[in-house]
Amino acid sequence: MADNSIHTPVLPELTLKLLGPALEHERAVLVDATLGMAGHTEAFLERYPTLTVVGIDRDPDALAIARERLAPYGARVHLVHAVYDGILSVLSELGIDRVSGVLFDLGVSSLQLDRVERGFSYSKDAPLDMRMDSTGERTAAAILATYSESELRRIFYEYGDKKLAPRFASRIVQSRDATPLVSSAQLVELIAAATPAAAQRAGHPAKRVFQALRIEVNQELSVLERAIPDAIDALEVGGRIVVLAYQSLEDRIVKRVLQARSASTAPRGLPVELPEHRPELKLLVRGAELADDDEKAANPRATPVRLRAAERLRYVA
Repeated sequence: MADNSIHTPVLPELTLKLLGPALEHERAVLVDATLGMAGHTEAFLERYPTLTVVGIDRDPDALAIARERLAPYGARVHLVHAVYDGILSVLSELGIDRVSGVLFDLGVSSLQLDRVERGFSYSKDAPLDMRMDSTGERTAAAILATYSESELRRIFYEYGDKKLAPRFASRIVQSRDATPLVSSAQLVELIAAATPAAAQRAGHPAKRVFQALRIEVNQELSVLERAIPDAIDALEVGGRIVVLAYQSLEDRIVKRVLQARSASTAPRGLPVELPEHRPELKLLVRGAELADDDEKAANPRATPVRLRAAERLRYVA
């Protein structure tokens, strides 16, 4: 049996509540676009006995765990090794035109954080890997070895620490000429030495550097910018999308797309809103839902989560 104890899904009851109304009909299909170890998917399969789930994940290790965990559900589950911006291609290959729900649980997974050798954590020494898909070619070590100082400065500025990005990029380029940066301990030591004492009091100086490298290795933001619109396009009328984001860069993208597609496109001044200008989506929560204190106590990884959800009202030509 799969070791389910290593994964506790975030906001499972709220996710079920928000997606549930779209999944009650007999031919409902849910896409879990970030399957991970299938905690959310298992809950949906148990709750809705006729539901079919398409589970997508870029991480072969997660898919192996999910495949064992979901084996009792047989043909109701289709597992696909892919990045979630390929959602439309995945559905096309399965012969599925429209789906009833899509779930995104973004960011680094519990499995990736807990397996030290994957290199995602700055608190434990490991090779500088950070690939969510272990079959991919680009690693954090390769980025540190090959990116120019200006390229490193850009990713640290855009995805990490704006104030210290130039300092970090400069120190990395100076250091790598003498000693290649291949382990997390090396990088943490370099970042700590380059960080003023006042800045270190605001939190671990390596946190945002590791975040920036992880985002760059996996192209997380560009993938997300493509995936959310495509996921909405895959929804049937009445279908719903739920997205759990854990940092502001992701949440900003999700918020922008959902708000844009839930707004009227009617020009100002029109006395009547024509059908073709009506919103495509209806937002299901005001702003973003956060984890309550009980959820945070039971599952600390829920602490930064911001959940957004919407329902599709109509198709757009």
